[in-house]
Amino acid sequence: MIDRQRGRATLLGSRIPLASLIQALAVAEYLNFRHAANALGVSISSISTRMKALEEDLGVLLFERHARGVRLTEAGRRFVKHVAVGVDQLDHAVKTAGMAASGECGRLRVGIHALIPGSFLAKLIGRYRESHPRLDIEMTEGTARDAVMQLRADRLDLVFLAGAPELPDCHSRRIWTESLVVALPKQHRLARRAAVTWSDLSGETFLARHGGTGPQAHDHIVLRLTGRWPAPSIIRFDVGHSTLLSMVGQGFGITIVGDATSLLPNSDIVFLPISDEPEPIPFSAVWSPHNRSTTLRNLLALAGAMGRHCESSQPVRQR
Repeated sequence: MIDRQRGRATLLGSRIPLASLIQALAVAEYLNFRHAANALGVSISSISTRMKALEEDLGVLLFERHARGVRLTEAGRRFVKHVAVGVDQLDHAVKTAGMAASGECGRLRVGIHALIPGSFLAKLIGRYRESHPRLDIEMTEGTARDAVMQLRADRLDLVFLAGAPELPDCHSRRIWTESLVVALPKQHRLARRAAVTWSDLSGETFLARHGGTGPQAHDHIVLRLTGRWPAPSIIRFDVGHSTLLSMVGQGFGITIVGDATSLLPNSDIVFLPISDEPEPIPFSAVWSPHNRSTTLRNLLALAGAMGRHCESSQPVRQR
C-alpha cells in the first residue's frame, strides 16, 4: 500500500520555497521577526507572511508569538533541527559542485613510469597539489603499455610517457625533455669515464622493461647500434623501474634512462652522459579526447607553463 501521509509529506516538501526554510532558521536563531528580517535584509512583513504560509502548509504551529518576539514550539524545534541539517547539506553540495566544476576538488588519476624526487614530474605534481589542496591525485606506476591500456579503459585520466607517441585515439603534448644517460654498474669498464659514445656501448648487454617508459626504448638502442660490431644484446624483463636499476647495479647489464633517474641515490650505479646522442628525450602527456575534466585541463596548463619555463632556462646546445 502507498503510505498516503508519507506521500503527502514528500509532495509538500517539494513545493516549500527554500527562502521560507532559510527564513524559518533565521527566526529560530533570533526568536524575533524584526532581528531576523534585518539579518536577512528583508521586510518584517515578508518574514511574517512566509512563516504563516509555512505553518499553514505544514499544518502545525512552529512559533508561538508574544510581545517580545517568538519562541519555538516542540514541533518547531524538531522541524528547525532537521531543516538546518538539510540546508547545510545543500549548501555543501552547491559549494562542492562549483569547486568540482572549476577543478578545485575532485579526483585526478595519473599514470607515471616513476616519481623521482627532484625530477620535473615530481615538481609538477608537488606544485599542482599545493595549488589544489582539495583535489585527490591517484597515481599508478607502470609501463607505458599498461598505462595506455588503462587510459583507453577510462581507468586513468592522464599518463606521462617518454617520447612523442602518436596514438590515433588519444591526444598528446610534449611537456619536458631530459638528456639521455647510460646506467652502468660501478665496477663496469667504462664507469670511470666522464662520458661515453654509442660506439663504446656496442657489444654490451642492455636491460629493458617490457613496455618500458615508452615504446621506443628498445628501438632507440637498435637504431643507434645497428651496423656496429660487436652487436648489442637486449634482454627484456617484466619488472619495475627500481628493480631494473637494481639489476644493473648487480651486474646483469646496462640500461639507458633519462637523466632525472640519476637523482636517485644508488651507490652501485654510475650514470654517464652519451656525448654523441643528438637530442634530449621528450616526455609527453597523453589523454583521451573525450575527457572534459577541468582538473585535467588545469594540470595540462601548469605542465605546459613549467615545461616552457624549463626549456627557456636551459642553455642553447652547441652543434
